[in-house]
Amino acid sequence: MEIKVNFLDKLRLEAKFDDFTVIADQPIRYKGDGSAPGPFDYFLASSALCAAYFVKLYCTTRNIPTENIRLSQNNIVDPENRYKQIFKIQVELPEDISAKDREGILRSIDRCTVKKVVQTGPEFVIEEVENLDADAQALLTLNPSSDTSTYITGKDLPLEQTIANMSGLLANLGIKIEIASWRNIVPNVWSLHTRDAHSPMCFTNGKGATKESALASALGEYIERLSCNHFYAGEYWGEEIANAPFVHYPDERWFKPGRKDALPPEILDEYCLEIYNPDGELQGSHLYDTNSGNVERGICSLPFVRQSDGEVVYFPTNLVENLFVSNGMSAGNTLVEAQVQCLSEIFERAVKREILEGELALPDVPQEVLAKYPGIVAGIKGLEEQGFPVLVKDASLGGTYPVMCVTLMNPRTGGVFASFGAHPSFEVALERSLTELLQGRSFEGLNDLPRPTFVSNAVTEPNNFVEHFIDSSGIVSWRFFSAKSDYDFVEWDFSGQGENSNAEEAATLFGILASMGKESYMAVYDQLGATACRILVPGYSEIYPVEDLIWDNTNKALQFRSDILNIHKLDDDSLEALLDRLENSELDEYSDVATLIGIEFDENTEWGQLSVLELKLLIHLALQDFEAAKELVEAFLQYNDNTVERGLFYQAMLAVLEVLLDDEMELDDYVVNFRRMFGDARMDAVLGSVDGSVRFHGLTPTSMKLEGLDRHQRKIDSYRKLHAARARAVQPG
Repeated sequence: MEIKVNFLDKLRLEAKFDDFTVIADQPIRYKGDGSAPGPFDYFLASSALCAAYFVKLYCTTRNIPTENIRLSQNNIVDPENRYKQIFKIQVELPEDISAKDREGILRSIDRCTVKKVVQTGPEFVIEEVENLDADAQALLTLNPSSDTSTYITGKDLPLEQTIANMSGLLANLGIKIEIASWRNIVPNVWSLHTRDAHSPMCFTNGKGATKESALASALGEYIERLSCNHFYAGEYWGEEIANAPFVHYPDERWFKPGRKDALPPEILDEYCLEIYNPDGELQGSHLYDTNSGNVERGICSLPFVRQSDGEVVYFPTNLVENLFVSNGMSAGNTLVEAQVQCLSEIFERAVKREILEGELALPDVPQEVLAKYPGIVAGIKGLEEQGFPVLVKDASLGGTYPVMCVTLMNPRTGGVFASFGAHPSFEVALERSLTELLQGRSFEGLNDLPRPTFVSNAVTEPNNFVEHFIDSSGIVSWRFFSAKSDYDFVEWDFSGQGENSNAEEAATLFGILASMGKESYMAVYDQLGATACRILVPGYSEIYPVEDLIWDNTNKALQFRSDILNIHKLDDDSLEALLDRLENSELDEYSDVATLIGIEFDENTEWGQLSVLELKLLIHLALQDFEAAKELVEAFLQYNDNTVERGLFYQAMLAVLEVLLDDEMELDDYVVNFRRMFGDARMDAVLGSVDGSVRFHGLTPTSMKLEGLDRHQRKIDSYRKLHAARARAVQPG
């Protein structure tokens, strides 16, 4: 994690990381003001807090209350060497906790990350640099030797060269990648979390049988998501980019809707229109670009090549973003390598959906077949030794698709996790199933898995598949575990041979789609210096239902974004109009405004916590509509998961509104004790909100120019780097 430090007044320091700011000072005896803890105090507190976190984790997974558990830490300094210290952590436990759990709680503290880093002894490298942002990939930590060439199945170049090429490309773009965490909890299963140090909202996870293969996976995913703009989907890119010569890619085209909002004839083809507009309800305005919000330009559309005949078909960016999300994207050393990964991912998710929603039972992989892959067997054994039974299934549906499944059961909680992997190679598909299962997870993280069910509706509900798509954490049917499988086991093999193996595999996978009667469309993105592609298979590779284009389209942001960002400047008529749109839009009142309008607010601010319900509440207050405001305040307090401070503000607000709306009470009779209860600052905000002198308390003013929205600006800074690189790539000479 990158932590940037600013020098403030006197001895005060400011450390910034992610969306947090930490202020440090020195005690008065050391010439400071004592306004904040010192750096060493934060260090001491970190180990105590880390120990408490692991206690909380242990207790939460076992339903042990923590209200009466007390923990303290004392550091005992050696009188002859102040750098030699003993950290004594003591825990006071209630009498009703069993001896087994007492021992378990103490063992959990021993797993404290801060403790382990201190005990291992971190290495400090202190150096001067000309520019803190210049050494863009210094945080990767893993630098494979250029003298070694490690080939793995599916890669056209050695891992070492693949990592060097990808990290060099990111450095040239000015993107500073850091590794936030590594995981290796069982043999031959590695995963890591990487992110942009400047914009941590841009992140990827990598997985593999080795550190190097996991890093290559993470970097490859990072480049694919940059190339396909996935990091920035659903968000507003600002006025400058909205009015630039191109918004997404230099080869995009904009088409205006026809009469009565008809779809432009230049977009999609007959095959796609039968899928996306079967009843003629889809209109041009449904396809306006969310990211630019520039409806005057028309519908931003991107060229995809139809694989059956090589014809170019234009897909609206809005349609791709709404329905396909990140499915079918990949980067590779070569185009055919990327194609194989894209198509494998498409089959993995489509077949997973067919299996889970069909409540199919899959055949077990025989032990004699598993024994051919000792590395995978070692990983499975590591899980089972920790008390997690593992089922290894053939998900090829009779040898039709290159898909495998590894399912973990947690007897402690009754939860299960079905992980799927796909690749033309049986071994690689099996390895991906296992590494996907543990990607970014600790053993404690396996305690949150959902329980299987015989209720079919819970499994087939569309959002359940979305959960499976996001992190494979959706619900699985008990019928999936039947010993009577719906298919026979097949030891399949779709892999190619020799130097052209990826090309052969890509042709095979495209052929399977063609045999199913599916059209596929591909776009290649190479302006950033890497080869990436996106493949769409309409009617097969979508993640969200087609109906979302009409009923839950992300471009509903265009109805609200400008007014919400300019809310402090709106007059009463404009606020009334905004409120009417909010009331009539059938939005979930507890959905967040940040997602609604596509803005990355700091999650720790009122803007970042703002829900549709609270926004409506604040508008009613601004309009002095106290009856409606009171009703929404009561709903807010009943289901509030906002900050304690915000909850107290609305408790005070409810008390004031109760008095104002009662003809027999006078507010002046209660203000003194309201102030004693809630404090002057909070009551000033509440009273100002009802007398009109304070509007939209807690929401700092901004506008469509995004003033003060540092988190969002950092995200857009990241996109500007791509935008500039694409512009350079198409300049003559």
